Amino acid sequence: MLKKLPRSPSRWLSLVVVCFTVLVVNIDNTILNVALPTLVRELHANISELQWIVDSYAMVFAGLLLVSGSLADRYGRKKFFLIGLLVFILGSLGAASSTTVHTLIAFRALMGLGSALTVPASLSILNDVFRNPKERAKAIGFWGGTAGLGIALGPIAGGLLLSHFWWGSIFIVNVPIGLVAMLAAVFLVPDSKNPKAERTDIIGALLSVAGLGLLLWAIIEAPLKGWSSDLVREVGLSSLVALTGFVLWEIHSRHPILKIKFFANARFSIATIAEVLGLFGLAGGLFMQTQFLQFDLGYSPLQAGIRILPIAAVVCLIAPLSPICARLIGVKLTVAAGLSAISGGLLQVSLSSDVTAVYTTVLPGLLLIGFGSGLLLPTATNSVISSVPQGDSGVGSATNSVAFQLGGAIGVAVIGSILSTRYQNHISLALKGTQIPISVLHTISGSLGGALTVASSIGGMSGHLLAYAAKEAFMSGGKLSLGVAAAVAFCGAIIVLAFLPSRQPADHSHSE
Repeated sequence: MLKKLPRSPSRWLSLVVVCFTVLVVNIDNTILNVALPTLVRELHANISELQWIVDSYAMVFAGLLLVSGSLADRYGRKKFFLIGLLVFILGSLGAASSTTVHTLIAFRALMGLGSALTVPASLSILNDVFRNPKERAKAIGFWGGTAGLGIALGPIAGGLLLSHFWWGSIFIVNVPIGLVAMLAAVFLVPDSKNPKAERTDIIGALLSVAGLGLLLWAIIEAPLKGWSSDLVREVGLSSLVALTGFVLWEIHSRHPILKIKFFANARFSIATIAEVLGLFGLAGGLFMQTQFLQFDLGYSPLQAGIRILPIAAVVCLIAPLSPICARLIGVKLTVAAGLSAISGGLLQVSLSSDVTAVYTTVLPGLLLIGFGSGLLLPTATNSVISSVPQGDSGVGSATNSVAFQLGGAIGVAVIGSILSTRYQNHISLALKGTQIPISVLHTISGSLGGALTVASSIGGMSGHLLAYAAKEAFMSGGKLSLGVAAAVAFCGAIIVLAFLPSRQPADHSHSE
């Protein structure tokens, strides 16, 4: 049995430090979205490269969360919290100084490593400090709300920085904030570990990273290389083999990083699925929406960030109220309502998206997405974390965070790929029969930003027609991709209604 910590007011200071850090890490999940059009212009990135800049962070984050949660349980949660912050700071410095797309992708991956060390340790610390079920639900509610708020605040934070500084400022700002968080954590966050924690499952970690990385590569690169190309099919098949091998290894391993037996508990497994499907729509929608606001509507990064702010405002309002909602109507209905609202919001934005759209036509959808996220994230998180034993809290919190990152990464990959495929098909048809040099054609088909740059350089009626055709192709892809995201979130709501228990049982999650 773990030693019980005294219930002192300092646990609330620990919550403040942990939530502050999680806010920074989750802001970095989406702060880059508003800078994507800038990276198209400054680093000449195409849609595929934009997806990798976003997903290299999420891929490493998700792939290493499980092993880092296990290590934190074994060697000390506070240690890994601090080490993760340091790695995150170093990755931010490298990203800010990058001069090529590939260098930026590499340092984003390093930042993902830092986040993977920090986030599961942070939630595990809260799970250990707040032993009272009601207090723990409230603390996790704030943690989940902070995570969702960070995701929504990223675009406006990026817009503010880009309006005054160069694009690297969105990363360099992490350095002083990270140092303050480290200093506060040294004095205010207690250390804890599970003295009975098992050995770390290195083979499982390698299989999970390989499987996820190959899967994302196949999805992201398919529009460029062809969905039916031998390479894409081989890599996709390899990802399935690696992921199947991971599951089989975890079932038979004596010290797994992911205890498959947890998934027999519907409160754990269905809430995890709900998070994956909800984040699929939220992250994928933001990837498309920030480009729509800047490229199609012509807003600056700051103006685009401000117009994403309603999502953050609604998340901030609803997330702290979600535990009350769960007590009144049950966990099942609260999570299902959250997914349904996300689905409805995505569908509204999808139906309103065309070249004649204005911001007010998509605003109702953005508000619905924020409302749904505020209900879903804290409620599902509490369901996942409270379903595992206290000694496995690091692994439980890591699994919860994997759901966040996996949903977001696959959402960006799938929505980005649908968007890219539809865009390339439509722009190719529009340009059929025209005499355009191959290099210029690649720029036009690579991204809407590239096409608009070419259109601007051409000028006149020809430039105007090219810009209109490119915007129309992009919005056609956006309409389809957001429609798919809405369908995915709605399927999540159906799964939750069918299988998630409505009420939490008496708290036994902290027994060893």
